[in-house]
Amino acid sequence: MNVKVISRNVGVALLVSALFMLLSVFVSLAEGKDSGLAPLLISFSLTFIVGIFPFIFVRGTDRITLKDGYMIIFLSWLLSFLFGALPYTLWGGPFSLTNAWFESVSGFTTTGATILEDIEALPRSLLFWRSSTHFIGGLGVVVFLLLIIPNSSPVRLRLTNMELSSLSRDEYSARANKTVFIFASVYLGICLLAFVSYLLAGMSPFDAVTHAFSVCATGGFSPRNLSIGHFHSPLIDVVTIIFMLLASIHFGLIYMTVVTRSLRPLKNPVLRFYLLSLSVIIILTSISLKYHGTVSSWGQAFLDGSFQVVSYASTTGFAITDNATWPVLPCFLLVLVSLICGCAGSTTGGIKVDRMLVLFKAIRMQNQKILSPSSLFEVRMGNRILHDEDIYPHVLYISMFFLLIGLSAILCMVLGDPNNHALTGSIAMLSNVGPSLGSIGSLGNYNMEPTWMKFIFSLDMFLGRVEIYPVLAVMAAVFKRK
Repeated sequence: MNVKVISRNVGVALLVSALFMLLSVFVSLAEGKDSGLAPLLISFSLTFIVGIFPFIFVRGTDRITLKDGYMIIFLSWLLSFLFGALPYTLWGGPFSLTNAWFESVSGFTTTGATILEDIEALPRSLLFWRSSTHFIGGLGVVVFLLLIIPNSSPVRLRLTNMELSSLSRDEYSARANKTVFIFASVYLGICLLAFVSYLLAGMSPFDAVTHAFSVCATGGFSPRNLSIGHFHSPLIDVVTIIFMLLASIHFGLIYMTVVTRSLRPLKNPVLRFYLLSLSVIIILTSISLKYHGTVSSWGQAFLDGSFQVVSYASTTGFAITDNATWPVLPCFLLVLVSLICGCAGSTTGGIKVDRMLVLFKAIRMQNQKILSPSSLFEVRMGNRILHDEDIYPHVLYISMFFLLIGLSAILCMVLGDPNNHALTGSIAMLSNVGPSLGSIGSLGNYNMEPTWMKFIFSLDMFLGRVEIYPVLAVMAAVFKRK
């Protein structure tokens, strides 16, 4: 492996974190030098020094191998987690080393799970940093790196192909070295529109920017204990639903819709399947909430059901109500959408609805082959015909996803699961949803989970964010003899 190219590119990822730490320092100064100033200033200094070090002492090179690329992705995320935990650790309070690590991993992976029982007790500067980890992680630490690498660089082309899976790139009508700009422009556009919309809906500038960071990244960190429910505003609720839904749609489709000024790209079969599935689940959830008397009116049932279903499906994790009081059926539906989640090419986690549609079509084709062995059948996604080599990786990924959920849950139960959150917690972590059910539900937290369980969940969050393969590739490279 080329240590030079790895260290320089990982250094860029750390400099991105250092930039947002510096912005958090300015927030502290604007707030009259709150208690987050010293921890953030020290963290910025250390992160900046380590990030800039390779540019001073290591000569740049454009040569990059497959192993180098995967190692850059792996180390960029890992070191971002590590240095991102520094402000929490130095501030203290509820942040032990384990809790600071968990909060940092949850932020950068846009999972949104928290150990905080009283979020509003934190200084605003630290809350800004907390939401900033969502913004960085949603766009991706490697995508920030790709934005500054020249178009002609082979490093850029190879990292683009590694950071964005083939499933994510399917709807982009551009070359690989343009894809990252499309993704970044849509991401920043959603963030800016969300910020302006929240301001117009009545949020303060600080609340607007922190919630915009979270919603565009489908993260879920809020500076309020009651999340979006703090504002008691149906308008803010609806605005949040719209932007959670937008952030869970393939960014290539959004880009083509804006550029062509046509709704034709939105006729995509995956998007139609996604919206139809959400509609059915929202209707079932709303009926169940009203039928069991959880809410008093049909309007409130539809609003609560729509918000929570879209929140879980988009892996955002915002809340306007506590689902710990919900009946069994809507809770089951929330777990279901936590597994499938949004579209590929967005900031959502989970299996992705694209893979599920491929799986359903493949099952249908196999059933047709059994009934009519002499006939020819094919799997179509829009105008594209999928062959076995196109279907196999997605079916394999779904199998690995469920296997990892099972392994994580079993490991938690073997080591001891005092709160009975092994399965639901593993699903929420690997899907990067954050909240689950019960005491770790929409308004709950993970503070009472054992230390070792938090580390298992941290690994789940990481695997879910990078979609498993890069971690497996790095492990194979490390343990391979030749």
